[in-house]
Amino acid sequence: MKKIFFIISLIMLVVACSNKETQMKERAMELCKYIPDHEMLEQSKDFMTEDFYAVLDTMFNLPNHEAMDHEWLYYFVTGNGGTIADYEVLSVEMIDKTNAVATINVRQKWEDGSFDESSDIEEHKLYMKKEGGQWLMSDFDGHKADCIRHIAINREEQAVRQAVSNYLRDVIGPHYLQGELCIPTLMMVYEDSLRVWGDFWVFWYNQVGDTLMCVSGGNHSGLMTLDKEDGEYRVMSFDQTEDGSRFQSSAKRIFGGHFDIFWNMHSNEGVREAVRMEQLREYKKQNNLAVHYLKDYGWPAVEI
Repeated sequence: MKKIFFIISLIMLVVACSNKETQMKERAMELCKYIPDHEMLEQSKDFMTEDFYAVLDTMFNLPNHEAMDHEWLYYFVTGNGGTIADYEVLSVEMIDKTNAVATINVRQKWEDGSFDESSDIEEHKLYMKKEGGQWLMSDFDGHKADCIRHIAINREEQAVRQAVSNYLRDVIGPHYLQGELCIPTLMMVYEDSLRVWGDFWVFWYNQVGDTLMCVSGGNHSGLMTLDKEDGEYRVMSFDQTEDGSRFQSSAKRIFGGHFDIFWNMHSNEGVREAVRMEQLREYKKQNNLAVHYLKDYGWPAVEI
């Protein structure tokens, strides 16, 4: 009788484990739908741990000033190929009572449902944690640590940019016909410790209704040397390019081996205007500025 009871108990245990594994694989498959891929879905907060969501939400809302800057962080699964990720949960390993790791395969398919034969099947790790009685996504392929590092780097970059912007506004800006707002455009060429080489522009604007009217502006390219004290950056000196016939020769002296990069930036009006517009949008967002258009003198207004 004891032997029969033992066998029945063993069968029940195996069934319970099998059911648990099935449930965990089903939950992992559900969480796969909320893996960030170019963007965060609005519902993601309900399927991620609070700390993982906070890190991703911060990262996806960081200001970006250069096209393609750190863009790989946004492509968690599909990359920049226009395909859709197709998931398969292979297994779920229980680390302890509240932590598990799901091994998943990802295959790329086109929007019509057909598979991209040129793409290999990739294996990924989806980390799960039990919080409030639910299994939630707590990490994906270690990207949480990647994002934390990136956020720290970005904050340093923004502190440097702010110091450069403040210098252009407070030191260079007063030499121009002033408006209500001074919003510089920064195109960084190269950064080395506390030195920043860049193609910098000063612009003064007046807000007229929902339009930023450009009052004045000009170029101030060169090398800024900064200092950091108590966590704050400030510009200590600025070696500027010279005007007129000496502009190019002075730029070659200042930018040295980075001159070609600078010249490609400086001589391309399309790139400059794209960066200017991008940074105006960021300024508008950060300062809750109720404007929708930009108008330069003699040119039609364009949407910001």
